[in-house]
Amino acid sequence: MSLSIDLSGRVVLVTGGTRGIGLGITHTFLAAGATVVTCARSEVAPVPGTTHRVCDVRDPDAVEALVAGVVAEHGSLDVLVNNAGGAPYSLAADASARFHDKIVGLNLLSPLLCAQVANAVMQRQERGGVIVNISSVSALRPSPGTAAYGAAKAGLDSLTSTLAIEWGPKVRINSIDVGLCRTEQTDDHYGGDAQVAAIERTIPLGRMARPDEIGQVAAFLASDLASYVSGARVECHGGGEPPVFLSVLEGTS
Repeated sequence: MSLSIDLSGRVVLVTGGTRGIGLGITHTFLAAGATVVTCARSEVAPVPGTTHRVCDVRDPDAVEALVAGVVAEHGSLDVLVNNAGGAPYSLAADASARFHDKIVGLNLLSPLLCAQVANAVMQRQERGGVIVNISSVSALRPSPGTAAYGAAKAGLDSLTSTLAIEWGPKVRINSIDVGLCRTEQTDDHYGGDAQVAAIERTIPLGRMARPDEIGQVAAFLASDLASYVSGARVECHGGGEPPVFLSVLEGTS
C-alpha cells in the first residue's frame, strides 16, 4: 500500500467548507483526488472543483435533503467532515439562555444530526464510511468567554468515542482538537499582527496552524492509512499551551 493519501473515488461532504479551516480542509481533500461537496447556510461561490449546497445543519429536514442530494448526484457519501461551528465571545454570566442553546446546538447537536443522517447511508454501503469531527482545544481546558462552546466541543469528543463503538465496524469516526489557526478572521479576532505575533510566541512550534494543516490531519483520518483508527481524539495544536506559571517565572528571572 502506498503511503501517499489518495482519496480518488471518495465523495466527501465538508460542512462550512468555504472559508477558514473548512476551506483548508476542502482544498486538501481536492488535492487528494476526492469529489468534494461543501455546504453553508447561505449561497456562496463554490470553491473551484467542488459543488456547493445551501443547508442549515441545525435543521433535520434540510440535512436529510442535503445528504440525499449528495448521494443522488454522486452515488455515495464516503466521508463527512463536521466542520461547521464556532461562537462569538460572551461571558457565561452575561449570555442569555437562547444564546447558550444556539451555541450548543451548532457545535454539538448539529454534528450529531449530520452524523446520524450520514451514518444511515454509510451503513448500507459496501465500504462503509468515515466521519471526522472538527473539535477544539477548548474541549480540553477552560474556555472563558466561550463557555458553552468549550462544553459543546467536550461533548463532541465524547460523542465521537461513543459513536465509534455504536457504528463500527462499517463507520469509523474520529475528532480533531484544533488549536490556534491562521484564517482570514485571525487579525480581527486577536487584535492585529503585533498581538498575533505575541500569541504565536507562546506556542511551542512558534506559530499558529495553517488551515491546510488541519486538512491534512482530516485527510489522513479519512484515508485507508487510518484504517484501524476509530474513536480517537487527535490533538492538532502545535504543542499545546505552556503552563502560565512558566511565563511568570521567566518574567522574574
